[in-house]
Formats: sequence, structure tokens, C-alpha cells
Amino acid sequence: MSGPTSTDPRITAAIEAGRIPKGISIAWLEQSRDKPATGAIIFVTLLTGVFVLCRTASRAFVLRRTGLDDWLALLGLALLIAFVVLDIQSIDIGSGRHYDYIIYVLTPEEVERSEIVDFAAHIIYTVALLICRVSGLTFYHRICSIHRGFRLAIQVLMGVLVASFLPQLFLIIFHCTPVTGLWPYTQTNNWQEGVQDYECLPWGLVYSVNSAVSLFCDFLLFGIPLAMIRMLDLPRKQRLQLACILLPGVLVTCISIARLVLVIEGQWNKDMSWTYNALLAVEVSEIGATLISLSIPGIKPMWDKYIRRRGHDASSGGRSGHSTKGGTKGTSITLNNLSLRPQHLNKLGSTSDCTYHDTKSRNRDNDDDDGTASTEGIMVRVDFDMTTESETNSQYRRSKAIEAQVV
Repeated sequence: MSGPTSTDPRITAAIEAGRIPKGISIAWLEQSRDKPATGAIIFVTLLTGVFVLCRTASRAFVLRRTGLDDWLALLGLALLIAFVVLDIQSIDIGSGRHYDYIIYVLTPEEVERSEIVDFAAHIIYTVALLICRVSGLTFYHRICSIHRGFRLAIQVLMGVLVASFLPQLFLIIFHCTPVTGLWPYTQTNNWQEGVQDYECLPWGLVYSVNSAVSLFCDFLLFGIPLAMIRMLDLPRKQRLQLACILLPGVLVTCISIARLVLVIEGQWNKDMSWTYNALLAVEVSEIGATLISLSIPGIKPMWDKYIRRRGHDASSGGRSGHSTKGGTKGTSITLNNLSLRPQHLNKLGSTSDCTYHDTKSRNRDNDDDDGTASTEGIMVRVDFDMTTESETNSQYRRSKAIEAQVV
């Protein structure tokens, strides 16, 4: 008479080999979150790819200029895809099943392979996050590099990111002595062969430290656009519009917090591997959300041109205050010690460039002795349109009037 079988051939093979102890049910071993996790990972990856490619197309073909931040975003997308490929391999092996499944169902070779795949995947994950954050810093540097305060803050933050990246990477590479791609399970004593050959840090400890450092970096990175928006004395509606464009990255910090919670739960939970699939999905979402949030400003010109039907004149890039095809203008906003003076505030107009001047004097209208204004320029270049509805209607009427005169 044949014994119990399972729809999972690996469980059936483990039963036939006598590796499943009494007291562990087949139904327990068959429980799986593999398909939902894989589906979520693929969805986030595709969505991220759409945003990054649209951002690249928008800047390359609508604005007709690209920057280092755009190429870094593409590199980040490539690293995300590599990370996803390894994640799906890890899920297929069974790394996200119940801990009993890993102990009793997987073969020693499969366990070792899952550890090596996880090791490689999280090196790529750590590098991908750094590239995405550097892309964000490059973007912020491009739009406000002339302002000495922001430039200094960005340079300091770049040093912080690199200084944080190195220990994160070294903790993963040198998690064991001697160095190995394996990460032996140690929760249940001596069930994994060869565990006695290594002295390793608990993976939960390493990932908890890395997650906390990553969360700290996210707070710093996405604090820059928050500071930029706070220094602008804009009407509430326009401030909200600008926040929707520049601040989606705040959601990334929420994802980082979720990752930290899952890591802590996974390390100190008896069924430690059961949260692994969710952890992989959150990590993919963290990279994806970072790329998406940094791509939204770059997509705005394409949105304006093809959805809202507003023209963008690429040739106006870099010249503040020049008219564009849509008839809107760049904005000159005067700041005094990083605080705006409302009497100099114009409404944000379209297109590619807004120039902010940080004055050394409180009265910018007074010229220096040589007849020129004393300024410390900060050029804030933006690639999105913030004109109000009334402005748009006025521009449309002017455009029609010009067309009638031509006819």
C-alpha cells in the first residue's frame, strides 16, 4: 500500500526517502506564497520599467536633453532586473517556504544553492539602491547646483551615501569567516552539513543593520525636495502640485520601514523563512519606488505635451524667462538668505527652466557701484509645467489671436 503523497514532487520524494518526521503534516509543507510574491515582483518591475523608459524618452525626445541622472536611472533599472531574476530563482528553490520545508524537503545541494543565490542577490540589491540614490542626488544637483547651500548639502549627502554603502556591502561579503557565499542556517543545531566550518553573523542581524542604514539614507535623500518646497512661497494649490511631483519618494521611507520589520520578524521568528518571499517583494518595491519617484519629474514634459496638449520648446532650456511654444515663461524668484520675498514672486510657469537668485543684499533693485546687481545665483532647472488654468486659457486665447492675424 502506497504511503501519503503530495502535489509537490519534492515533498513526495522527501516522504519516500523518510526525511519527514512524524508530527509534520503534508498540508503544512504544501503551504506556499510563491505565486503571489512572484506576481507582485514582476508587476513592480514592469511598472518601474515603464516609468524609467518614459522618463528617458521624455527627456531625450521632448526636452531633447539627457543628464547623468537619466543614465544612472537606466543602470538602476538594469540592476533591478538582475535582482529580480535572482529573486525568482530563490523563490523557485523554496527559500520562502516554511522552515520545516527547508530542513526536511530541500536537499543539501538545494539549500546551499539558495544561500548562494541570496548572497549574490543582496549584493546587487545594495549596489542598485546606491545607484538609484546617486541618480536622485544628481537630479537634485542639476536643478539647484548654483545655490551654495544646496550644493554643499548634496556633496555632504553623497559622502554619507558612499560611507553607508561600504559597510553595508562589507557586512554581506564578510558575513562569515572564512569568506563564503553560503549563509548556513544555525537556528536548529547541526542540521545543515558543514555549518561547523564557518563562524557567521546571523543574517537577521546583518540585514537589520543594513535596513536601518538604508532607512536613514532615504530620510536624508528625500529631505532635499522637502526643503526645496518649503523655501518657496507659493500659493497652496501650486505648492501641492509641486509636492506631488517632487515628494513621492516619501513613500520609499515607508517601504524601508516595512523591510526592517520583516527582517526583524524573520530572524527572531521560529518559522524564520516564511516571511522571506514578502521580504523579497518589499526589496523589489523599494528599488522600484525609488526609481519611480525620481522619474516622475522627468515624465511631466511628456504628460504635458501628449496628455494635456501643452507645448514644450526644448530650445529654451537653460535660458530663464524666455517664451516657449505654449506661451508660458520661466520664473525668476528672489530669495533672501533662502527665504523668498513675496514681492518678487512670480507664478511658476512652464517648461524647462526656473531661475532663483539668492541675493547678498536685501534690496535687489539697488545696483552695485559698477552698475550690476550683486547676486549669488542659483539656477533651479525644472522640467514640468505649473501654470494655472486661468493662465492656460489666457495663453490659448493669445495663441488663437496670433493665428488669426497670420491667416
